[in-house]
Amino acid sequence: MQRHHYSRLAPRVALIDMDGTLFDSMPGHAEAWHRMMSELGVNTTLEEFFYYEGRTAQSTIEIVFNRELGRGTDKEEAERLYSRKKELFNAIGEAPVMPGVKEVLNTFVAAGLNRVLVTGSGQNSLLDRLEREFPGVFAPELMVTGRDVTHGKPHPEPFLRGMQLARVKPSQSIVLENAPLGVKAGDTAGAFTIGVATGPIPCEALSEAGAAVTFRSMAECAAEIHTLLLSICLISLEL
Repeated sequence: MQRHHYSRLAPRVALIDMDGTLFDSMPGHAEAWHRMMSELGVNTTLEEFFYYEGRTAQSTIEIVFNRELGRGTDKEEAERLYSRKKELFNAIGEAPVMPGVKEVLNTFVAAGLNRVLVTGSGQNSLLDRLEREFPGVFAPELMVTGRDVTHGKPHPEPFLRGMQLARVKPSQSIVLENAPLGVKAGDTAGAFTIGVATGPIPCEALSEAGAAVTFRSMAECAAEIHTLLLSICLISLEL
């Protein structure tokens, strides 16, 4: 609150990432990106794609191509390569729901917080599952995907766009993220940002990116989220 110069926090909306937060899909994404790049003869590691999470597809390709090929890419090439990456991802099989996230979402609903999906992904295989896995939690008009923004995470645009859709201020917003780039985007947008280490990236990296609070798993977050929301409200009242 001091860092963002807020006199109080009054949460009205939770802005929620998808990959690695709602679904344990990041291992599949990393594998698909790595295999697609390998088909091109481009050298990458599986681990690096966990750190690119939240970027648009073109931004991810630009980073790798500039490093390995000494050039960027254009929109047409990026779309073609991303289509191949999506084929590889879909062939891996359905990513499971992240353990503990339904309990977190239920707490948001019970607390009266609106929910906005904010993802850099355009992966229809996951987007189409949202209502089936989380019935009534996400409204179609309150979703921001990689297709809706010019700048992906770590730029704050995705979360600022989500706040606009929900008609709230940053001080009325909570972000739930699992990746450093997403955490940085949420914090830069001015939201109270929760970082959850659901993959190989440690809590320390999420804190360094700007997370106000971190959890070692989504299950740990689920066990503590009610107390955290209550604490935020009480601290604001005291101030």
